[in-house]
Amino acid sequence: AKWAKQEIREQIVPPVLRGEKIAALAVTEPGGGSDVANLKTRAVKDGDHYIVNGSKTFITSGTRADHYTVAVRTGGEGHAGISLLLIDRDMPGFSTGKKLKKMGWWASDTAELFFEDCRVPADRLIGAENAGFIAIMSNFLAERLSLSIMAYMTAQLAYEAAMDYTKQRQAFGRNIAGFQVTRHKLVDMATQIDIAREYTYRCAALMQAGKNPIKQVAMAKNFSVDVCEKVTREAVQLFGGMGYMRESVVERLYRDAKILSIGGGTTEIMKELIAKQIRL
Repeated sequence: AKWAKQEIREQIVPPVLRGEKIAALAVTEPGGGSDVANLKTRAVKDGDHYIVNGSKTFITSGTRADHYTVAVRTGGEGHAGISLLLIDRDMPGFSTGKKLKKMGWWASDTAELFFEDCRVPADRLIGAENAGFIAIMSNFLAERLSLSIMAYMTAQLAYEAAMDYTKQRQAFGRNIAGFQVTRHKLVDMATQIDIAREYTYRCAALMQAGKNPIKQVAMAKNFSVDVCEKVTREAVQLFGGMGYMRESVVERLYRDAKILSIGGGTTEIMKELIAKQIRL
């Protein structure tokens, strides 16, 4: 939407936004993880095509996407040699592995991708050649803000479920919301969620104002994810044995919460970004 040529953007973006087509982002590689600058998948120019060889892993919507924005190496080593290519599912030389089995996020398919002499038209280059790293980094800010929102909203859902359950569950002659230990847990959950939400809103306001709040968004993601893991854990605890059952919504939220500290840049990578921003 931001970097592609106009004709490609007009062809691809509208049906994706209408939900008629699915788009996927393919950056992560086996053994690469968060080290984007050292990706190995290579694209070599051959006339009016690129020939792509390599593989990707942990790609969200990998088994069912129609279009893949793929990070490839078109130049030398490091971040300066990376480009983005738009590759369609039916292009020769492209294939997907089977759906990977994850701990959480079962509703989202994740897969490996394989490129064996995959021929991609040169006009499918997104942005300038060897400028893909800049595009990836520019979009990471919005992705991390979205993950912060997902984190505090996952926590919000768990908190609301715990509130309802503790008002109904009876123990020792009264509902368990009547016990101080339960009330204090719920108060702490509500407080943490509100703080995570308000700080994330602040980051969104900075971005809307044209700022580049790298440090603040990284802080928001880490804080919101930490809140999410704590709140979903406490929600399971408040549900007791029922919280450990697959039929319980908090059991799912507890599992789903974990990926948020990994996707879009791990908690550890976020801390390194923050350290650089405060010049440690």
